[in-house]
Amino acid sequence: MTSINILSGQRLESILATNAVLRNTYILLGLTMLFSAIAAGIAMLSNAPPLNPFITLIGYFGLLFLTNFLRNSGWGLFSVFALTGFMGYTLGPILNHYIHGFSNGQELVLMSLGATGLIFFALSGYALITRKDFSFMSGFLMVGMIVAFLASIATLFFHIPALMLTVSAVFVLLSSGVILLQTSQIIHGGETNYIMATVTLYVSLYNIFLSLLNLLGAFSGNRD
Repeated sequence: MTSINILSGQRLESILATNAVLRNTYILLGLTMLFSAIAAGIAMLSNAPPLNPFITLIGYFGLLFLTNFLRNSGWGLFSVFALTGFMGYTLGPILNHYIHGFSNGQELVLMSLGATGLIFFALSGYALITRKDFSFMSGFLMVGMIVAFLASIATLFFHIPALMLTVSAVFVLLSSGVILLQTSQIIHGGETNYIMATVTLYVSLYNIFLSLLNLLGAFSGNRD
């Protein structure tokens, strides 16, 4: 009887810990999305020029590694906001390009934003409701992301429209898979650090939004 009580207590403790990680992740994700939107708005209002792609990559990976290093301390929160603020700032010039470069630019941005939100809530909801374990996808997603990232670097040197659109479509699919995987890992105790869980989900949403914006701009955008 005692052993049963111990097991029940351990299970309850595990459930409470998982719920805490999930709750903290969603709260922090919401705050970082808001902060990122503010940073993007500042960049748009100031007509900030696009950053050099390689400076963007250096800033992104530098802040990502810093966040990973500080993930178990209070400074990790500051690092998360620095990372998401920086990424939000890089969105400003891109959004201005679509809003001012297309007659239906605002519609394209809103459609991309709405579709991104719909994808996130649908996939997260599915993982939470079904409680399926998607850990079997981790290897495939990791390899796929590496290949997609290298392909995106290639688009900086070879301006091939078909390649750019293919990379965007692949990023939408892979990032959607990452949302499923990350949510599943939180539910099943595979991810216990809400800071890193937030970063993973944020980056996935960032990639989906930009990729959808690129795809919509190519297929339904009306250039001025």
